[in-house]
Amino acid sequence: MRSTIKYLIFLIICLACSINIQAQSYTFRNLVMSDGLSGLLVNAIYKDSEGFVWLGTDNCLDRFDGVKIRHFEFRSIESGMKKRVNCIVETDNNQLWVGNGVGLWRLNRTGVQLERIVPEKIDFSVNALLTDKDILYIGTEKGLFIQKEGQLQQILTDRNMLAACNRIMDLCLNEDKTVLWLATVKGLFAYSLRDGKMASWHFRENVPEADYFRCITRIGDTLYLGTMSQGVVRFDIGKKTFSHTVSLGCDVISDISSDGKETVYIATDGNGVHFLSHKEQQVMRRFYHDVNDKEGIHSNSIYSLLVDDRGAVWVGHFQAGLDYSLYQNGLFRTYAYPPQFNSTNLSIRSFVNRGKEKVIGSRDGLFYINESIGVVKSFVKPVLTSDLILTTCFYQGEYYIGTYGGGMMVLNPETLSLNYFAQGDTELFQRGHVFCVKPDTKGNLWIGTSQGLYSYNGRTKQIKHFSSANSQLPEGNVYEVNFDSTGKGWIATETGMCIYDPASQSLRSNVFPEGFVHRDKVRTIYEDAEHNLYFIREKGSLFTSTLTMDRFWNRSIFSTLPDNSLMSVIEDNQGWLWVACNDGLLRIKEEGEEYDAFTFNDGVPGPTFTNGAAYKDEKGLLWFGNTKGLIYVDPKRVDEVRGKVRPIVFTDILANGVPFTSSSLKYNQNNLTFCFTDFAYGLPSALLYEYRLEGVDKDWKLLAAQNEVSYYGLSSGTYTFRVRLPGNEQSEAICQVTVRPMIPWWGWALSILLIVGIIAFIRYYVWKRMRRLLASSASSISTSTEEEIQQREQTGEHPEVISEQQSSTVEEKYKTNRLTEEECKELHKKLVAYVEKEKPYIHPDLKMGDLASALDTSSHSLSYLLNQYLNQSYYDFINEYRVTQFKKMVADSQYSRYTLTALAELCGFSSRASFFRSFKKSTGVTPNEYIRSIGGTAKEE
Repeated sequence: MRSTIKYLIFLIICLACSINIQAQSYTFRNLVMSDGLSGLLVNAIYKDSEGFVWLGTDNCLDRFDGVKIRHFEFRSIESGMKKRVNCIVETDNNQLWVGNGVGLWRLNRTGVQLERIVPEKIDFSVNALLTDKDILYIGTEKGLFIQKEGQLQQILTDRNMLAACNRIMDLCLNEDKTVLWLATVKGLFAYSLRDGKMASWHFRENVPEADYFRCITRIGDTLYLGTMSQGVVRFDIGKKTFSHTVSLGCDVISDISSDGKETVYIATDGNGVHFLSHKEQQVMRRFYHDVNDKEGIHSNSIYSLLVDDRGAVWVGHFQAGLDYSLYQNGLFRTYAYPPQFNSTNLSIRSFVNRGKEKVIGSRDGLFYINESIGVVKSFVKPVLTSDLILTTCFYQGEYYIGTYGGGMMVLNPETLSLNYFAQGDTELFQRGHVFCVKPDTKGNLWIGTSQGLYSYNGRTKQIKHFSSANSQLPEGNVYEVNFDSTGKGWIATETGMCIYDPASQSLRSNVFPEGFVHRDKVRTIYEDAEHNLYFIREKGSLFTSTLTMDRFWNRSIFSTLPDNSLMSVIEDNQGWLWVACNDGLLRIKEEGEEYDAFTFNDGVPGPTFTNGAAYKDEKGLLWFGNTKGLIYVDPKRVDEVRGKVRPIVFTDILANGVPFTSSSLKYNQNNLTFCFTDFAYGLPSALLYEYRLEGVDKDWKLLAAQNEVSYYGLSSGTYTFRVRLPGNEQSEAICQVTVRPMIPWWGWALSILLIVGIIAFIRYYVWKRMRRLLASSASSISTSTEEEIQQREQTGEHPEVISEQQSSTVEEKYKTNRLTEEECKELHKKLVAYVEKEKPYIHPDLKMGDLASALDTSSHSLSYLLNQYLNQSYYDFINEYRVTQFKKMVADSQYSRYTLTALAELCGFSSRASFFRSFKKSTGVTPNEYIRSIGGTAKEE
């Protein structure tokens, strides 16, 4: 009952003071234990100088990098309340200090573990930590400690160690850093850092725990103290007086901080978060739990609060984990005309922007906004036959609205009346599909429909119909009409393109050169300042042509961007070409040599853009239709915002799944994983990086919705890994790693020397042995030869015949080990016929003996054919057929669902490594590069 009365009083005060509590506009993301949090109670939050956010839970210290959470445990401590982290702080030398119920800890960044500090002096709860350069102020259960230049000094507020005022809950320095303010459970104390004197003040209220100050912060000469029963209390440093602030609906204050200038950030244990204006002494913003708000905070019981350097709000709960507001740098804005209209979460299909007057077509109807006179009107069923608006166009003072299934309607901005287009085919313009409406330079309105093309003259009220029956208009729906700077009309239909010739007033489809895209399904056509035409096809990359079609080419954007993802294109005043896709937004320059990618972190509400919905206004702002709203951007601000990005930081580098710190690894530590972050703290699904491992990757590779890259089976050598935000060299991070060979260079040198020595010894031994054998056999041979000659002479045979017979014997023996030219040709013919017909190579365990048996020949003969006749090894011969089989499979759509490894196994390769090696040896490119060269997409594991 008492809390209800307090809340009612709070509402009355708000109304009486006309407090402007702003509507919650932040989007919060919740982290719980399933996301890696070590506990659901988050008692402390701190952001360090590098960008990591540290979270103190009930039992652990957690580090959050925007995607992953890493735990740092308090070792050798029994479980219980004593592990709860109370405070976290970083000194100027980048040392992280942590206070919990046991004492003081410091993070050893080299060993990556928490170390207990001076346990012999501080073996009780550390409640507060404050730094000033290299000085550390420590507020504990038993007074104040100051660590300076390696010395630790203890200071008591009361000589009685057990006095309640020695229990220090929070600390704060004054403006000139000569006085340290101590918030205790029994009053406010000021410790002079000059003379060591202590002064105290007490908040005299006739209520329990009125003097229990839980937290403290300062703006100028005013201290703000969070209490356990009196809400937030102010203390005027000059006047030395206490006073109450406005009621927050809850008097239990769990955390308090400020920006040091204007705003006080207050966390309550029961009524959410409040931002208090120091100047106005009014609550300017409030965050509280609402069961109907899925993007709000998840509990009103707040234990810790941080508003970081970028304005992001971090909220630690009692039993609901952590909430943090998703960061966006504000580069893109979602159009709104408050309070009457907000395009957020509307799927925008088309729009007309005429400065203060706008007409917006969506999947949920039509909206008219006139900011000059403050008029907003929406049109939905039954006023509209169809809520799905496909196109909008301003023509002769009125807006023409094309719909899907509801024909075309005309909006009069003066009367705000909406009527059907009354000319031409009544059924079509009331029930059909109208895909595009564009005016030409001669006052005609061109209408692309599901039943052909119409040309309407608003002055004469005459309408002309073009169809595939009465003209060269290709068949199907007419999706796009675009008149270029020469007055020529480019018409795109479902089955192809044609050109409207204003001189002959006819459509011509036979004027396109060979290799043009006139037979493709083109959805959008755009002309840039250099008079180049861009064609966005339903399937295919961005196609570019001159107006005369004497030069045309496919324009490179991203090598990893799917061909069917382009939706719209527009050029800004700085010469950048902006390309909206169904999975993001890019800007490119100089054929893609310079580029940028934009995501949720830049303010893009959703990754999917709508077809053809892009416009540049008279101020140079670019407008895009998105499935989550109508968004706009000032291109001149891009470089400014991009220049403020944080450099990417490596959070972990793993070898075989284990973190390492040395840059030199053993030969078998060759499976590397690089983890990194840009500290965006936005949606993890909106992460976008590009990376490259020099020595492995030929080009930069795109990485979406992930913050780690792995490489497996690296050979020995030095590798340089680079990662950055797409196109942003300023954000690039570099890591160099060396994988040492199994045997070092000196090992190889010793091995070679040993082998050379052994060979020399063998040769010497054999030489000596042969000399003895030759010496011993020379005499016997000489004797037997002489006797044989004598016998031959007696029979009349000449000695030369002996040598000829010996040579003949050697030749006969050689002939038994080789095939003739004709035999080789015959065996080769049989081999090729058998392999191509029976395809034995698809069996990974195929042996040469198996193949020889099938050919009814010997392994020796088959080996002679391959090595001597074909100059090719057995495995090279078989793998050539396997590579050819793989090429056939990737070209066949029925195998599109298979991964590279599965296809390799179907072709007979026994391993992924042998497949990649053989394919590269045979074709000179990798399987992925080959698949991309034929227009396919490799499916990885």
